[in-house]
Amino acid sequence: MTDSPMQTRPIAAADNKPRVITTMPRAIGFMQLWRREWQVKQQGAVQWLYPLVLFLVIITLFPLAVGSEPALLQRLGVSAVWIAALLSLVMGVDGLFKPALDNGTLAQLVVAKASLPLWVLIRLVIHWIFSSGIVAALSLLAVPLFQLSWFEAWILMASIVTGSPMLLMLSAVASSLTLSLKNGAVLVPLIALPMQLPVLIFATGAVDLFATGLNGLPILALLLAGSILSVLVMPWVIALTLKMSWLN
Repeated sequence: MTDSPMQTRPIAAADNKPRVITTMPRAIGFMQLWRREWQVKQQGAVQWLYPLVLFLVIITLFPLAVGSEPALLQRLGVSAVWIAALLSLVMGVDGLFKPALDNGTLAQLVVAKASLPLWVLIRLVIHWIFSSGIVAALSLLAVPLFQLSWFEAWILMASIVTGSPMLLMLSAVASSLTLSLKNGAVLVPLIALPMQLPVLIFATGAVDLFATGLNGLPILALLLAGSILSVLVMPWVIALTLKMSWLN
């Protein structure tokens, strides 16, 4: 994406004296930002495949380490899948904003007066599709691996869909705060994980309630409300932090 400075062009007036009309640059719209970020994500396929491979490795090796006892696998299956989803999500946030700062994309967006919160939101939504969205679908593997029922597996997938946007926003905040540090990637999990633990506890608790025949919908609704609130607020906080990092 290149900067679009103001352009001037001479025109001929009625008195045959050239005059200059100044044209303002076109604003960078939603579709332009979306197409660019989608292409960038597709070009970096190897980077977003690593967290998915980590998720598959964890949920595959966990039953082998615990054993083949059905009752134990069913009791630990939901927690194992959620921990794997959380670790894969935290692993993938290191490259959210650092490349944009290094290659000048962030500077171009600021100079072009593009909407940084909109850019942040688009970037995070696309990242969620390629990370937590796929992880939510892969969580159905808990049926053969942990011998969960299909009902529990669908509730587990619903909990990941409703809770993962909040997890991603918290991880993105941690990533933006450590952007200007030399070894900031090491600090991202240390900052994000304490804030993400309540989401993990509530999500696994909701699945356990459904498994025991109780109503876990209020907890899922609470997770969804928290995710919606974080999507509405966090992009503005992240955009402000990114701008401060660029200025420094």
